[in-house]
Amino acid sequence: MSNHIADMMFSKYIFIIGANPAVNHPVSMVHILRAKETGAKIVVVDPHFSKTAAKADEYHRIRSGTDIALVYGMLHHIIKNDLHDKKFLQERIYGYEEIIKEAMKMTPEEASNITGIPADTIRHIAEDMAKAKPASLIWNQGLTQHTVGTSNTRIMPILQMFLGNMGKNGGGVNILRGHDNVQGSSDMAANPDVLPGYYALNEASWRHFAKHWYVEYEWLLSRFKDKKMMESSGYAHSTWKFGVLEPENAANNGDTMLRALVVIGTGMTSVSLLDLQKKAMDKLELVVFIDPYVNDLAIYSDRDNDLFLLPAASQMESSGSVAATNRSYQWRSKVMEPLFECKEDQEILFEFAKRFGFLEEYQRSLYEIAKKDGRSEFIWPEDATTELTQSIRSIGLQGMSPKRLKAHQENWHMFDKVTLEGKGPFKGEYYGLPWPCWSDKHPGTPVFYNDSIPVMRGGMGFRVNWGDTSPDGKSMFSARSLPGSKIAGHPPVSAANAESLGLKLSAEEKKAVEGSTYALGFGNNILAEKALEAGLCPYGNGRARAVVWNWYDKIPLHREPIHSVRGDLVDKYPNFPDKPNHFRANIKYRSRQIEKDWVKEFPINMLSGRLVSHMGTGTETRSAKYLAEVHSEMFVEIHPDKAFELGIKDGDMVWVYGTMDTRALIKAKLSYRVDVNSVWIPQNFSGLDQGKNLLDKYPEGTAAYAIGESANMISSYGFDYNTACPETKCGLCRIEKA
Repeated sequence: MSNHIADMMFSKYIFIIGANPAVNHPVSMVHILRAKETGAKIVVVDPHFSKTAAKADEYHRIRSGTDIALVYGMLHHIIKNDLHDKKFLQERIYGYEEIIKEAMKMTPEEASNITGIPADTIRHIAEDMAKAKPASLIWNQGLTQHTVGTSNTRIMPILQMFLGNMGKNGGGVNILRGHDNVQGSSDMAANPDVLPGYYALNEASWRHFAKHWYVEYEWLLSRFKDKKMMESSGYAHSTWKFGVLEPENAANNGDTMLRALVVIGTGMTSVSLLDLQKKAMDKLELVVFIDPYVNDLAIYSDRDNDLFLLPAASQMESSGSVAATNRSYQWRSKVMEPLFECKEDQEILFEFAKRFGFLEEYQRSLYEIAKKDGRSEFIWPEDATTELTQSIRSIGLQGMSPKRLKAHQENWHMFDKVTLEGKGPFKGEYYGLPWPCWSDKHPGTPVFYNDSIPVMRGGMGFRVNWGDTSPDGKSMFSARSLPGSKIAGHPPVSAANAESLGLKLSAEEKKAVEGSTYALGFGNNILAEKALEAGLCPYGNGRARAVVWNWYDKIPLHREPIHSVRGDLVDKYPNFPDKPNHFRANIKYRSRQIEKDWVKEFPINMLSGRLVSHMGTGTETRSAKYLAEVHSEMFVEIHPDKAFELGIKDGDMVWVYGTMDTRALIKAKLSYRVDVNSVWIPQNFSGLDQGKNLLDKYPEGTAAYAIGESANMISSYGFDYNTACPETKCGLCRIEKA
């Protein structure tokens, strides 16, 4: 999230695409409605008429999976009518000329043919958004859960850069996270292709963390089969099942199939192809779920041994820092001690480490931090927070000490609710110290990429992470400097370039930082602090990349979904080629798309989303009596005309058949919220398996009050080409009356 939720109060135009904050992010929706009260225009683009759309000034229905075509159609009109910010592009963006070329191919008429939105409406949206200064753009999983999800999340910032809306209060791109620590889990390397802080899986990063963890690099290396595996991406949340079911993937996994699954703190039924997850789970030697509630996936298992449910403490029974959607870290205090046999996560993980034989190494950094403070025992989670803020310098967590975070939590009333700025003793700080927070004197960064203010007020340019020059020899440095700085664009600060950037280091400081960078160092924060003194951003001041030269699609391109309802377009806009070793699985794209004429057998477009009364997979909320009463059963929204065509009445039970030889028994709900050729289902249910009731699978006293078919039992095959995020927001199905 480049800005923050309350910052939308400064917006004049709020463009919401692939998101439904009224349901999924109600607190954010309050801020959106307040912005509307002060004059902001709210425009929603969605295949499904959502509760957010009901509150918008304009709603436009789009065919799912065609967001890139829409934006190029908008850019075509914006560029043709000279509505783009040329100065911003020339000074701060690399490769925007390639975007212009692609946009000129996508006329509003062609974009209309692809998206279903009238050409004049596309022109109207483009013109209104271009003239509104500033405009904010919001998205969520409606954009990410596609084979082109990464391209979607590239084209939206590109649109905002063409309009000059990046780095502006009331502008930016704002991705609303669904839970209180999704951002934090991402920062701490929940993704299998990075280390904490998004450090790359390479030797330099591993050596950096080895120092901060007080272990030898060689010892870390010995935990892996070899160096290649140490530096390889792991299985993703969406691809692990292929490591069990498809022998060919053993070659991607050190020549072995997966044999065990340990799940901690994630809803497994939120991932596509539930039937394959079930088959994989039953084939494993060991399955462990660590959760305060019974993880939904567990009850789908047919195994009768070696499946364990370990009761974990809830958030009320633990404490520590969590990251909000705007990158602010907040301290959460423990309300009560864990009940019954429940244990906090770290206790369970410490016990695992002990049984595996590396508890001493696992805890060593905590004891070293305690020792520096004159203690013989570490304090959890304070010392763990200190360790991560000292080690994660890539995104600037150095300034987020437990002391500062606790002070903000205890004095939240001393911060402005709109700007996040502090008062009194907190004057000059922003609530939660949104990263990057480069030092204990830095205020945090509430708005990304704002180069109109000094770095010590949260100013920054675009990160320089791709080298000083592009492959075609162009500079990757910004043409603009931050206020108070004597240097315009510059590379990341390192010991090697410190003097050339005007940073003055004593002989002692030179020795301390020798061989290090702002991100790779130990025991000090000298380079970052020297950069701040000089008005420089530690990670450089560069140009954003409109062209990503190391990806298959160097610029975002419209590609039809694998299972497209527009079979006539799949050859004109083909999906990606198949991708081997994609998060250790060989994933199909184009071969799956042309395997058959999918739309003949499955003629209906299938959409999914969330319900406001249930969170995630509904594991917790469907176990809450009164929330379960609000939405007590699974349903499928069908347009009345389509229902009439199929001989279905409101309230009838229907079979929804997916493209993976699975089906779901669901109650029909006639609704104009979908178009005539689409249906919509909520993703918050489980407990039924293709018509079979699974209540008897729950341990005594743990069954949810409301159960239903899982949407992911019938979701289609498909994964983002870069992240492997499952494609759950468009697919095909067939519906028959039960």
